Amino acid sequence: MSPSSDDSLLSRLGRADPDRHLATLFAPVWARENLALLYLFNHELARALDVASNPILALIRLQWWREVVQGQRRKHELATPLGEALDAGRLARGELLMLIDTREAEVEDRIRDIPAFLSYARGTGGRLARVAGKLLGKDSQAIEDLGTAYAISGILRSAPFLAQRERSLLPADGTPPEALMNEARKLLSARPPRGAFAAWAPAAFVRRDLGRPYAPRGFQDALAVLRAAFIGRA
Repeated sequence: MSPSSDDSLLSRLGRADPDRHLATLFAPVWARENLALLYLFNHELARALDVASNPILALIRLQWWREVVQGQRRKHELATPLGEALDAGRLARGELLMLIDTREAEVEDRIRDIPAFLSYARGTGGRLARVAGKLLGKDSQAIEDLGTAYAISGILRSAPFLAQRERSLLPADGTPPEALMNEARKLLSARPPRGAFAAWAPAAFVRRDLGRPYAPRGFQDALAVLRAAFIGRA
């Protein structure tokens, strides 16, 4: 893929997922295209319910992406380069299919309790971070833990907006947000391997995000990321 195409992917990632776009800028140049494809694919899965008017249509959108991952080739601004990366072995089909599986569960079921909530956070943000780590040559449980912490904080930040649309990713048993925050904080103790900061950099936002209302990223958030890069932990 040409450098201009890579620039286009990164530009789109900046609009779709600013946190992971920033993380990708810390990756070696050779890895950025694959990371951008991975994160844009994840963004498409995450927004399946947002753009569909009902769960059936959301499942159809997810099935469309499942077919792309399984080998059906379509002309599409993301599906085309994603298919090329899969055919070249730069992304692993099995790992992307597991991300789809977790999103399908989001469409079909309410999240019952803390174990189900943590499984969902790990199957989305945690698994995504681990796949990113593998792209950087580091397969690490610690990276998955940090990705899970970031997923928890993201769900908490989005809860008021989802509630306005009569949706929720919080445990249906009424588990208080403080308990979920504590789970995220425990996961932040993970010590990731050096050389894969781009895979877990979003976890640097978690301590600042927990317990505060949603707000656009600012200077202090950028400093938190730089501090994490320097000390090697979230």
